Amino acid sequence: MKIGFLTDYSEEIVRWANEAGFGSLELAAGPGSSLDAEKLTSRDIDDVRRICEKNKIEISALGFYANHLDPDEKIRARIKDYFLKLIDVAAEMDVRVICTFAGRVPELSIEENIPIFKEVFAPYVEKAERRNVKIAFENCPMMGGHPFRGINIAFTPEAWEMMFEAIDSPYLGLEYDPSHLLWLQADYIQAIRDFGDRIYHVHAKDTEIFYHKLGKATIYGTGWWRYRIPGWGEVDWQAVISALMDVGYSNNLDIEHEDPVFHGPRFKEGLLLGLKHLSQFVI
Repeated sequence: MKIGFLTDYSEEIVRWANEAGFGSLELAAGPGSSLDAEKLTSRDIDDVRRICEKNKIEISALGFYANHLDPDEKIRARIKDYFLKLIDVAAEMDVRVICTFAGRVPELSIEENIPIFKEVFAPYVEKAERRNVKIAFENCPMMGGHPFRGINIAFTPEAWEMMFEAIDSPYLGLEYDPSHLLWLQADYIQAIRDFGDRIYHVHAKDTEIFYHKLGKATIYGTGWWRYRIPGWGEVDWQAVISALMDVGYSNNLDIEHEDPVFHGPRFKEGLLLGLKHLSQFVI
């Protein structure tokens, strides 16, 4: 189990990750990124693999976070075409996990989204099985205001059960992130124990709760929590890593840096502090 972070790809960032003591990276691979699946050539892919291997950096996963269930059929079709290409790119790069959102038609309940989810993801899974690439759902609700109607159904363990029942394939799983479960008041350790065989990647991100604001705003308010670097919030990382070991998790811990304190010129400082904290529990 290595420690890394989510980032756009560049030779410079790979070299810095190695020099700083990281062992892995999740690489952003959406349209317009340096790993744009519609523009990458075989030579580009070989160069990425060579540079990462030279710097002893393992690519944990590729990341493309989109609303696959977008109610606009044209947008949904574009996302589908891109994602199918990305599965081929991952296979050529010998990266065995792609992380994404499940998506959501915002006006519909989770239950009402499940048939649409099945229709959209069935061809993804068919290709993923052929190319031996797993699809892992990030569990962020991606909510935009109140009432809560986000663009990702895969934020609750109840939804995970419905999704995995709708498409019963070991090539569908989770990108587990305890930070979301914490502020949603879910048991983030029990989630590991219940879905351990479906966890294909882990985002290391923490959450800080402002209880004085929560007491006034209630859970339906805003501004009572924020994401932090691991060790600067309330997630018990020793318990998380222990549970991951118990269920046989074999991929890496990649920091998703959304900490507003360590931003701008302090961005790398935040990553280093996260590495320092997590390194207590991972050799």
